[in-house]
Amino acid sequence: MVGWQMKRWTGLLGGLVVLVTAQISLAATLTVTPQSNLQAHIDHAQDGDELVLSPGDYHGSVIVDRSLRITGQPGARIIGDHKNSVIRVIAPGVTISGLLVSGSGEDLGAHNAGVLLDKKAHDAVVENNYFKDNLFGVFVQGAKRAFVLNNKIDGMQTRRLNERGNGIHLWNTTGTRIDGNKVRFGRDGIFITTSHGNALLNNHFTHVRFAIHYMYANKNKVMGNYSEGNHLGYALMFSKKLEVAHNRSVADRDHGLMLNFTHRSNIYENLVEQGNADKGPGKCLFLYNASKNEIRDNHLQGCDIGIHFTAGSQDNLIHGNAFVGNRKQVKYVGTRHLEWSVKGRGNYWSDHPAFDLNKDQRADAAYRPNDMMDVVMWRYPLARLLTTSPAVQTLRVAQRRFPALLPGGIVDSYPLMKPVAQTGREGG
Repeated sequence: MVGWQMKRWTGLLGGLVVLVTAQISLAATLTVTPQSNLQAHIDHAQDGDELVLSPGDYHGSVIVDRSLRITGQPGARIIGDHKNSVIRVIAPGVTISGLLVSGSGEDLGAHNAGVLLDKKAHDAVVENNYFKDNLFGVFVQGAKRAFVLNNKIDGMQTRRLNERGNGIHLWNTTGTRIDGNKVRFGRDGIFITTSHGNALLNNHFTHVRFAIHYMYANKNKVMGNYSEGNHLGYALMFSKKLEVAHNRSVADRDHGLMLNFTHRSNIYENLVEQGNADKGPGKCLFLYNASKNEIRDNHLQGCDIGIHFTAGSQDNLIHGNAFVGNRKQVKYVGTRHLEWSVKGRGNYWSDHPAFDLNKDQRADAAYRPNDMMDVVMWRYPLARLLTTSPAVQTLRVAQRRFPALLPGGIVDSYPLMKPVAQTGREGG
């Protein structure tokens, strides 16, 4: 590069540095008091300014149309008009932090929320807030790369469950991270649809319908979350290439994990425990038309059914899982023989009375969770009245003696002698 060109580029870079420095120096920190008009402060602020809200109540709803930090001191509350979203963000680079936000409208179609991130609100940060009695807590409506971190969200309790909004709702977003939030009383803890390449991490859910509900969302991570006492833990539907790991489902009523038309995903090292299978229904894991997934090293305990496997689910790799103390370990109705082991590594079955004479940590006998009578009772529930009859007991003894009499179903040729140690799971 010749000398005059070097001087030209040096001059341009120097001018850019001066411009950026000038913009940074113009950013101001402005203290806002409850007696003033919050919307007016927002309208007069410049990009990069920080509005620090003193303790007290501020009237919403407000619209943030420039790149600001809005930070609340302890006791700062923004109370909505019960007609719209309390805070609507329509500019990029906005941070909402340290506030109590309540009083949204109740229009599901309008997505009334504590904070609504519009399609222009890219790179927003919503952190360390308390959302109370809003229809939706945080609604990400097309914004990219949002960060929703360490918020507490208590949804409306005045509506019936299915008429409430979700704690956190994601639509058409990518690169978004939902991390460390605690959600109660909404419809679903997190509902995500038509959104790819996001991360849902380390969130805690109680008193909701579904902890996490997926629809048409691909290549996402669901890791380290905790669901307790909900209708269903993790409903993964019509999605593919998910990574679902280190999550817990404790005493969720219907299912811990449900894969419905979920394909080519990795489901590993999750814990589902329903307490006591004799005290009510519950499926640890339900697969419905879910194919080409790897399901490994999960701990499924105390459910009415350990895994319900049905409706065309095929080409799944199922190994290293521990089925412990479930009333029925596997429910599968079909004529195909399915091998549930991979490269000589099967699953642990707490009801498998097996020996390991060669000390290789694999049982010497294969495990078949279901027999012909299981299939009959699933297809004809009234047949349960005959379960203690001599004829049924004779048939079951014959099937154990002569495996060729067994119907098509699940076979684990290499059962494990002990469950795989769980690592990396988050606590409650």
